[in-house]
Amino acid sequence: MKKNRKWLLLAVLALVVAAVIYGLTQTSVRVQTEVVSRGPMQVTVEEDGKTRVVDRYVVAAPVSGFLRRIQLDEGDPVSDGTTLAVLEPLRPENLDPRARARAQADVKTAEAALQKAGKDMEAVSADHAYAQAEYRRMQQLSEEGIISRGELDRAEAEAQRAEAALKSGKFAIEVARHQLEAARTALTYTSEAQAAPSQAIEIDSPVEGRVFRVIRENEGVVGAGEFIIEIGDPSAIEVEVDLLSADAVKVGPGTAVLFERWGGGHPLEGRVRVVEPSGFMKISALGVEEQRVFVISDITSPPGEWRNLGDGYRVDASFIVWEGENVLQMPESALFRHGDGWAVFVVEDERAVLRPVKLGHRNGISAEIVSGLSEGQKVVIHPGRTVEDGARVTPWQE
Repeated sequence: MKKNRKWLLLAVLALVVAAVIYGLTQTSVRVQTEVVSRGPMQVTVEEDGKTRVVDRYVVAAPVSGFLRRIQLDEGDPVSDGTTLAVLEPLRPENLDPRARARAQADVKTAEAALQKAGKDMEAVSADHAYAQAEYRRMQQLSEEGIISRGELDRAEAEAQRAEAALKSGKFAIEVARHQLEAARTALTYTSEAQAAPSQAIEIDSPVEGRVFRVIRENEGVVGAGEFIIEIGDPSAIEVEVDLLSADAVKVGPGTAVLFERWGGGHPLEGRVRVVEPSGFMKISALGVEEQRVFVISDITSPPGEWRNLGDGYRVDASFIVWEGENVLQMPESALFRHGDGWAVFVVEDERAVLRPVKLGHRNGISAEIVSGLSEGQKVVIHPGRTVEDGARVTPWQE
């Protein structure tokens, strides 16, 4: 009797163990899933940048003299020809033959620079006229449906660049003219025969803009070439971004860029103007040496949208190096290494099925699917160690 009871207890225990093992092996793993879908996709290179004024000028004293106190403050507007500073002459000094010859050479150099600026302006004006005519022609062709929107956008970008080049050319002529005046002033007022001790020299603004920095505010003696005030046009702003050299090779002139987190309600659009050909070494916050390259971009959004941006403001730049409109994609968090390639778990009949995939472009959030999956399939994201090929799974959202 006792023997039969013993066997009965053993049988019950075996059944309990078998039931526990069966329950453990058949437990469904709860997972998060996402649906493979089609839609637009972009691959970007992101980095912090800062704005800077395209044309800025540091005005220096043309000759040694006694500087009167500067009355301007940072942010004050100035017009072309506005008096920035006044220099009272020191006692006249005799120029030795060598110094006089040097001053005369400076005048000739400034005259040649002005002539060169004028010739450059003729070429820039011709390019500007051609770009504007080409843009008008492209607009007409676009209205007739002969060309694509992309060709019209390229013609518009060329017209905007030509407009900016024309503006810079005008600034260059004005600067060259004022440099010539400064050289002539240096020759005139250092000549003992023509010096007028009571005559003061007014230093005028070469361009229209605003005061960025007053370098020498208080009155006192200043030497020739000493910086006094810095001015520029805050409406002509570009964005400077230093990219890793490995990222900079993916970017070229004309690459579209979005500027985000600049303080406005929506991103600003821009275009890369130049990728500087020379890199530099920079130490990262982690102490790692990095080779970086400056990329200069123009803001193409209407100026009214970013009128509050100033010089040296921080922006986040996203360079669009690739984009597609109807891309089969899935979250990158579903991927894991499998052999020499990549794989995902696909949910089929409430089970996780291992599926190797071939990938295309990736942007850190989504991955383009070249082969291995089709639209509408569910993939497991963030698969843990409990998810294996053939395991029963239950999506969280269900």
